[in-house]
Amino acid sequence: MEREGPAEESRAEESRAEGVPPEALETRRVVEQAVRRSGQHRWDLEDVNWDRVRAEELTEDDRTVVRFLTYIEDHIPWYLNFFLDAFPTTDVDLATYARNREYFRFLVMWANDEEKHAAALTRYQVTAEMADEATVLRQLAAEGGKPWDLPYEHPLELYTYAFLQEKATQLFYQRYQRVVREPLLRDLLGKLAADEARHFGLYSHLVANSLATVGPRALDGVKNVLSTFEMPLNGVLDGYWRMALRVVDRVGHDHTEAYDSLGRLVGRFSDQFGTPDVDDLWRLIRDVQRMP
Repeated sequence: MEREGPAEESRAEESRAEGVPPEALETRRVVEQAVRRSGQHRWDLEDVNWDRVRAEELTEDDRTVVRFLTYIEDHIPWYLNFFLDAFPTTDVDLATYARNREYFRFLVMWANDEEKHAAALTRYQVTAEMADEATVLRQLAAEGGKPWDLPYEHPLELYTYAFLQEKATQLFYQRYQRVVREPLLRDLLGKLAADEARHFGLYSHLVANSLATVGPRALDGVKNVLSTFEMPLNGVLDGYWRMALRVVDRVGHDHTEAYDSLGRLVGRFSDQFGTPDVDDLWRLIRDVQRMP
């Protein structure tokens, strides 16, 4: 059989792509970029110098923060199951399948990152002798089986939620890294922050693509998320607010700082949405940020 020439290969590629919606092709493009960047900056637990731990440098607030972060990251089975259900690849039309199939590729990478974060923080607790391994695993199991979901269904709302959550987490890890004294924890926080930054970058593209496709009516979904946003495990984890307040005292973190990034992203569509619509979104952001 003769090999196809460049012109024939191009026509064959166009034929294969025929019927695939632009949204799926754009999702594929940004996911490929995210997966490639992840591979370029890959790390695993064996890259961490666990002998560097200096547990005496940890304050009691640090210990509370680390336990809190471990609970949050370790809930990954629920997070992943929720998003797999929200973006199904069975009993859906071709356009939905094509989009969700491409997004699935990111979810697999993202889940691996989050599982690594959970494993690293769990090992850190044991290495720093915050508790023995059996105790840590028992504590995580007691909380890990508790259901978690989100009150959103539309892809744009889910992308917007993840946009805010990933950005808030990135900012938190970066800020905590600047104030913590324990060297091993400081190194881990840098690795976690870099992963979260890459996740945020993917969702920045997905939200922007959705806004460009849906147009001004997309702001209704964005505003809904801003008005109802909660960080993961709020209302699920026992003692959530007690630990969260210790986090704020130790780090000075406010998750609503992430809302500014969303306002700036939407502002790029001022010509399409109209300045009054964008100004209204900024007013909502400021109102939410002023809430106690």
